[in-house]
Amino acid sequence: MAEEKSIEEELWFPVLLADRVRKAVEEAESFKLDCSEVGKQVDRLSQMLRSALRLANSTPSLYERPVRRIVADVSKNLERALTLVRKCKRSGVLRRVVTITSATDFRKLFNLLDASIGDMKWLLSILDSDGSGGGTLPPIASNDPILSYVWSFVAAIQMGPLPERVEAANELASLASDNDRNKKIIVEEGGVPPLLKLLKEGASPDAQIAAATALFNLATDQERVQHIAAELGIPIIVQVLCDSPMRVQIVLANLVSRMAEHDQLAKEEFARENAIRPLVSFLSFETFLDEPKPQSGKPPSIHSIVQINKELGGKSLATQNHHSYSNSPLHSEGSSRGGHHKKERENEKPEVKLKLKISCAEALWRLSKGSVSNSRRITETKGLLCLAKLIESEQGELQLNCLLTIMEITAEAEANADLRRAAFKTNYPPAKAVVDQLLRVIREVTSPSLLIPAIKSIGSLARTFPARETRVIGPLVSQLSNRNPDVATEAAIALEKFACPENFLCAEHSKAIIDFEGVPPLMRLLRGNENAQLHGLSLLCYLALHAGNSEALERARALTILEGAARTVATQYPSLRELIPKAIYHLEVYQAGSHLHRQSYIP
Repeated sequence: MAEEKSIEEELWFPVLLADRVRKAVEEAESFKLDCSEVGKQVDRLSQMLRSALRLANSTPSLYERPVRRIVADVSKNLERALTLVRKCKRSGVLRRVVTITSATDFRKLFNLLDASIGDMKWLLSILDSDGSGGGTLPPIASNDPILSYVWSFVAAIQMGPLPERVEAANELASLASDNDRNKKIIVEEGGVPPLLKLLKEGASPDAQIAAATALFNLATDQERVQHIAAELGIPIIVQVLCDSPMRVQIVLANLVSRMAEHDQLAKEEFARENAIRPLVSFLSFETFLDEPKPQSGKPPSIHSIVQINKELGGKSLATQNHHSYSNSPLHSEGSSRGGHHKKERENEKPEVKLKLKISCAEALWRLSKGSVSNSRRITETKGLLCLAKLIESEQGELQLNCLLTIMEITAEAEANADLRRAAFKTNYPPAKAVVDQLLRVIREVTSPSLLIPAIKSIGSLARTFPARETRVIGPLVSQLSNRNPDVATEAAIALEKFACPENFLCAEHSKAIIDFEGVPPLMRLLRGNENAQLHGLSLLCYLALHAGNSEALERARALTILEGAARTVATQYPSLRELIPKAIYHLEVYQAGSHLHRQSYIP
């Protein structure tokens, strides 16, 4: 591809064309009156082009997109004028017949040149000091008014004074919220870099909020998120997030959440830019977290002191014992004005603080979803303890977002043994706090939107619980009787993970499920929808495999139910084709009156 011409070269070309047209007008021998009118229009265009050239040279941050588009259109019309006027150089009937020049051709050309004059007039209006288009509509955008609006607003953001920049950013945000076509035009016409610049400069909180809102409204699909990232937007967003007033941080946390939701690469780049630490920090603001204490009677070892200091960003042990987590270095990390904004945060209204926490919790939820590295980072920044405290003390959207974050972190821990062992050891205080709160939600809360993530989280942690930890089984069994079929099914799925052969303690957990009277509600679940039947049958098979001699299974006629399922349901689900016959075999062995102790239950 040819290298793009400089803006000066783009403007000089039509100026030279205009001079050639003027010379051709002077040499015209036919249609002299029409050619003279063309000369007047071209002279006006030439003056406008020269004015645009002067403005372009004197404008430090010129918005080039409309300049190149309009100048290219003007150049085409000047070339048409030059071709037509040159045909009038020689007179004579034969010449006029051959060239077929007529008054109609000139009328068409007058209209084209008038349109170019209108375009140049509009262009000069947005290149002046206020960066405003004055509400006019250039002829080039007459078929698509949105284009001229976008040009005007982007030019104002890039070149105008601060009040006009804020207003234009708000207008772009409004346009972007209307439809995807507007979003596409804004991105194609170079609207993202000026918005990022306005965000980064930090001229005022209103300017940053306007820019962040516009970017938020643009970031609704993967392609546009990647475009923002390609313009180096993610480092800017994280930098401003760390060092801005609370009401700006709310919009930025929402932007992080939306970008992470739509693009995996952006999610990873946010992690590389260390976005998680400030999000956890703001989430834990004014939340006092208990720090791990050394064993009583023994002084802390050098290794333990180093480890604690490493986890808390190098803060001294003495300082840790007297300050809350909200005063940790996370709050001022990367911020030269952290103290100033910290005082502002303390004086903010409670509803603003709540909004920030809700937005940060959602951002952490989106960042942790499908990302082992991000989930690990959250656990390494005391995020688990913070989330547990907020689940305990808060309600509504904040509590829900914290539960959803825990759900995603535990899902990643289920698939990654290193994360599971590092963050969810049974004797690790943050992990214990999380489990306690999840069980409390399962026992006390009735809302399905809160119950489902809590149940999923416990199920994901099934392999971390020892056999003696039967307290997690009872609440799950109780939810098998939940009137909401989705909640009951999720409880069955979670219990499957306790009873499946992949769990080392599957036999002990299966017996615990039966001891907590899980068989009767499980049988009722089998009468539910297709999904409930599938997971209910899987759980029933695991119970039969690992606790086939249970009287509860015999009383519930589990053998009869599985035999019926083998003829109907099993054919539809590959996972049940082998599982159900094995379960039937074990039940037949035990219920046939065999008193022999069998070491293996696999036929």
